[in-house]
Amino acid sequence: MVIGHGRHRYKVVKEWVAPGQGRHHPILNCHEMVQVKDGRLFMVGDHWDNQMLVFKPDGTILDSWGSAWPGGHGLTLSEENGEEFLFVTDSGLWKSGSGGYRQTGRVAKIDLSGREIFSISHPMSVGAYEPGMFFNPTEVAIAPNGDIYVVDGYGSQFVLRYDARGKFLQRFGGKDGVPAEQRLNNAHGIAIDTRQGADKATVIVTSRADNCFRRFSLDGQYLGTIPVPGAMVCRPVIADQEIYAGVCWSKTPDINKLPQNPSGFTVILGADDRVVSAPGGTAPVYEDGKLQPLMQAERVFDHGHDVCVLDNGDLIVCQWNAFQTYPVKLEKV
Repeated sequence: MVIGHGRHRYKVVKEWVAPGQGRHHPILNCHEMVQVKDGRLFMVGDHWDNQMLVFKPDGTILDSWGSAWPGGHGLTLSEENGEEFLFVTDSGLWKSGSGGYRQTGRVAKIDLSGREIFSISHPMSVGAYEPGMFFNPTEVAIAPNGDIYVVDGYGSQFVLRYDARGKFLQRFGGKDGVPAEQRLNNAHGIAIDTRQGADKATVIVTSRADNCFRRFSLDGQYLGTIPVPGAMVCRPVIADQEIYAGVCWSKTPDINKLPQNPSGFTVILGADDRVVSAPGGTAPVYEDGKLQPLMQAERVFDHGHDVCVLDNGDLIVCQWNAFQTYPVKLEKV
């Protein structure tokens, strides 16, 4: 099967991970993935026995480890003086064999072996939150100067900015008390956009329940909105001049007919922030400059949660709530 539109079309490889490997590397949800310089792929999930899986690009599982992040949700790659690090975001929402739980989330900076460098905990500890405010972060982005941007997408909907050492700097965003066109409503993902150069970098934040991305300056000033109607988008992944994102749900005619509404797909936006392809979804159509609502076209994905763009242009799509299946590979055609 080939999906996608325009010059972004892909062959679907459902069994990227060969059957049988899961016996030794169980998963629940495949949340996010990054590729490091040596080609390995690191993926964070929320299985209680191993929250980090390491793959070869051909789908071979090299390793699985980690039990410190039961709500493993976000995974961000950074580089300092030639050394690579991972920022793991634990949302604080997790399940075990006996049920679901909600606790305070955290962010951990680790090296590629899993050694923790430092962590960021509840913003109340630095005076950024009041007592009773939830902290259930979903994602991290790293600015060119090393500043750390944490988005609290399952908690209080703010973006929290820290310096490279973890010192709190500021808070911006939020859902309540801001103009509707600026609000963050399920601020599920975040990225730093340096496509115009590091000196013109901006922050792109997902507002998933509003089917859009919000753009801010590095110091938190609202700049604009990128609408993706019909698509509950996850984190923006910037590669070359495009933005890629998994779509967890879409507004389909069958929205109430299937458990959890497995209506996901993926989207790709060009340098002008217009959708150019929607692999697994309907073709993007603009009328009078406005994108018409997108929805799932083929049942390739259940709930797209992240897109990892490989060095060769292929994509690995991670999924939430996809019957404990491994990611799907999309080979560029």
